[in-house]
Amino acid sequence: MFTSKQIFAGDENLNKVEELFYPIIKIIRKESGENFEYEINGDLVIVSGGNEELRIPVSTFIKQSSQLLAKIKSSKSTFNIPETEAFMTSINCRTLKAKATSKTDIRIVIHDQRINQIAELGFSIKSQVGNDATLLNAGKTTNFIYQILGFKPTEKEIETINEIETKSKIKDRIEAIKNVGGKLKFISPQKDIFKNNLVLIDSLLPNILAEITKSFFTTPLNSVKDLTEYINGINPLNFDTQFAHTFYEYKIKRLLTDVALGMVPSEVWTGIYDASGGYLVVKENGDVLCYHIYNRNQFEDYLFANTKLETASSTRHKFGKIYEENGKLYFKLNLQIRFK
Repeated sequence: MFTSKQIFAGDENLNKVEELFYPIIKIIRKESGENFEYEINGDLVIVSGGNEELRIPVSTFIKQSSQLLAKIKSSKSTFNIPETEAFMTSINCRTLKAKATSKTDIRIVIHDQRINQIAELGFSIKSQVGNDATLLNAGKTTNFIYQILGFKPTEKEIETINEIETKSKIKDRIEAIKNVGGKLKFISPQKDIFKNNLVLIDSLLPNILAEITKSFFTTPLNSVKDLTEYINGINPLNFDTQFAHTFYEYKIKRLLTDVALGMVPSEVWTGIYDASGGYLVVKENGDVLCYHIYNRNQFEDYLFANTKLETASSTRHKFGKIYEENGKLYFKLNLQIRFK
């Protein structure tokens, strides 16, 4: 974690930007309804209710964080470190994860040198240590509905396609539909809240995301950047590209930023950021980089270059099979975005 009074910004390739850093005044965490403030004043000082509760040498904090990092990197499954757990309890750190509906994991009071003001900002923490973090969690909320055109199968043919159980079964089922003349035409996101959240960000975003999701399941591509460049090349929404406007990239970057800082598919999105500061990224070596929303271009470039689509559980989220409604055939695909 932070063992100095400043945190450096990062670029899109997760490299430290030496000339851009933010002085840290203190860190604020809420535990059991009580605020605890952590600041470095010779030692690491913990304050609650205006009173100093604990003073710990910074060297002790460094030792404990180094031991935890080493254990995480060497472990393949869940584990316990009694010494670390006891230490975390002693510094009033019992809850590690924010609520699922919150993007803010930690609040930091920083000094913004450009405007010479102190601000308390919420940050979301993403770690490269262990499993890749998720940006947009999969659910029935992130399903997209497509109508199948040009294909009038028998019940047996539908059953045969739906029973494909290869490792890449969703892709293979779509390929089987394509091989008999079928095409997927986007209809709508499955859930209206998610659809309206997307429309709030950009009226054409549902269509763009539907094309990106379909391209993920029908091409070898999986990175957000590559998929966006791919649909930019085929231009399925027929944007006027004579002046080389980056329509798809701009709109997808806007989506990634809003998802990163506040929007969740299952709740009405009002455009207000929860993580008002941006992202803190913990690198594999334990270094922490800051992607501050004040530096929006760097933040968007980082998200765009470091995210990918991933296939979630089709059983749990109910997608990837041909189904019939009112005499028409449909197929659902699911969107999940994860960090690389």
